[in-house]
Parts: sequence; structure tokens; C-alpha cells
Amino acid sequence: MNEFFPSNVWRYCPWCGAKSFRAGDDNYLQCGICRKKFYINASGAVACIIESPQSEILFTRRAFEPAKGMLDLPGGFVSPDETAEEAVKREIKEELNLDTTSVHYIGSSHNRYLYGGIVYFTLDLGFRCIVTDFTGMRVADDVDGYVFLPHHRINLQEICFPSIRNILQLYFASSGGADAK
Repeated sequence: MNEFFPSNVWRYCPWCGAKSFRAGDDNYLQCGICRKKFYINASGAVACIIESPQSEILFTRRAFEPAKGMLDLPGGFVSPDETAEEAVKREIKEELNLDTTSVHYIGSSHNRYLYGGIVYFTLDLGFRCIVTDFTGMRVADDVDGYVFLPHHRINLQEICFPSIRNILQLYFASSGGADAK
């Protein structure tokens, strides 16, 4: 995946157009001509753990690459000028047409997200979300389907990204619930 890092993909300076855009020491690219720096920072994303009244966790099935067809937690990228909590509510509404009644932070995990031939570095923020009414649930946006799984039937190898597996493990550790396999 290193061949898809920004330093191996971006060749031209976005400010002056020179073909001297190279990696610097501290997560940045710098132009050798105009000396401007472009910092490579993590993008915020949210991952939402929602449990049914039967204590089963709601997973979505990814409709697109990366990891098309694999299990994921509802969520997505935080938009500019949006808090993580606002992103949680928006993403759950967009993907599943569900309304959250409360949102509680669990923890975070870093991720490398390969999309469109470039690696994006993300900081995935995990939240436990309460949904009290599932009657209007439907899939939309980048979700192909959903499934509710009891804790003991969750196979971490079927989960799309290491960061999502880490967030699930943080949740199990904090809730005192049974771990996934």
C-alpha cells in the first residue's frame, strides 16, 4: 500500500506547478521551487455501534470499494464545519434512515483508507449510539445491506478495516460484554 501514499502519488506542486513536490520529514510534502508545504493529516471519520433491543450489534454491508461486501459499522467521514457527534447523527440518518437519541464516545483508532489510487489517513472515532425505533430502517448512500449479530457471532475477520475491529474491541472491553471471535 506504500505505493499509494501521497508522497508517491502527488508529483506536482499545487501552488506553482513545479515537478519538485517531495516528502519532508514530518508528514508533509514540500515544493523544491516555491518551498510551500502541504501537511498530510488524518481525516476524521465516525463509526457507530448500535445495539438492538435484543443486544445484537447492527452492521452494514459496504456497497463500494474499498472492502466492498464486507461488514462495517454505520458511519463515515466528518464534514468540514461539523462535529463528530453531528456526523454520527447525519451518517446514521443517511445510511439507515434512523434517528439517534444519544451518542457516547468509546475511543479511536487510526486507519489507512485506500480510495481512488491514494491512501487517506483517517482517525476513526467510535461511538455507542442509542436508537429506539427501527421501523423506518432502510439502506441508502454507500450501504448495500445490514445485519444484526449477537456478540458471540461476530467474526472480526469479516469486518472491513482494522480500525473498526479495534473500535469493536474497545466497546466490548468498556461494556463488559462478550468479545467477538
